[in-house]
Amino acid sequence: MRTSTLKFKLAAAAAVLCLLAPPALARPRGDERNTLRSLYTPEYLAFKKRIMAEFTKAGPGRFSEFVKRGKFGRDTGGDKNQKVLALTFDACGGRHSGYNKKLIEYLRREQIPATLFITGLWIEKNRDTFAELAKDPLFEIENHGLLHRLCSTEGRTMYGVHSTRDLGDVIDEMELGARKINDLSGRRPIFFRSATAYTDELSLKVAERLGMEVVSYDILSGDATHSSAKTMSANILKGARHGAVVIMHFNHPGWAEREALQLAVPELRKRGYDFIKLEDFSMK
Repeated sequence: MRTSTLKFKLAAAAAVLCLLAPPALARPRGDERNTLRSLYTPEYLAFKKRIMAEFTKAGPGRFSEFVKRGKFGRDTGGDKNQKVLALTFDACGGRHSGYNKKLIEYLRREQIPATLFITGLWIEKNRDTFAELAKDPLFEIENHGLLHRLCSTEGRTMYGVHSTRDLGDVIDEMELGARKINDLSGRRPIFFRSATAYTDELSLKVAERLGMEVVSYDILSGDATHSSAKTMSANILKGARHGAVVIMHFNHPGWAEREALQLAVPELRKRGYDFIKLEDFSMK
């Protein structure tokens, strides 16, 4: 198989992230409708209307993963002799609302700080666990959206994953997810990651207006393609560089993230890497 073909297939499969493949652009169903209905307060609807009015003449712009943006790349600054990596873990939701407790226990045992991107759907099915994670200073809780929607202001999607339909849906996905996290943790998220990590440039601007920065990744671990621990470890070690963001998941108890890190972390530490939360990048 040609290298370019293999690379495309791996990227396509991995970018699905949580392996959701329902029809795109579907309207919320069941408990999702109830979730939106309960959050559509008069205050919120007025707020949403104001935000939409600010972007009425703006076009969607480029649609991409926006892998290397801002300070999450080679230009992290700080001590050039210090090397840091950010381990980030998504918890998506829907039928994929499990909890990889052994992974979290490993991070705690090794005192590895991490950033957790969490959806409103996952929170609803794991309230006690969310409260526990939010109180732990080792972890930074960030926004993976209310309903795990790919954020596109014109309804574009990738890999069959549910997408927002328009600007209003994007605001719902970002702002209502942020409010849910803030209400339950007392801290408003400062970063947002769209489902599949794809979004458009207008969504980036909306996130900024809402007080969040869109974050993608630099290193695909390969967990979403059910890669072995050895393969995931190799992917992380191959892509490791100062300031890189690694993407993994913690909502699938049967996946091998813990085993992969048990292989990769000792080697990364041997190479001189420290681990850092995204919120701490500006100080490094």
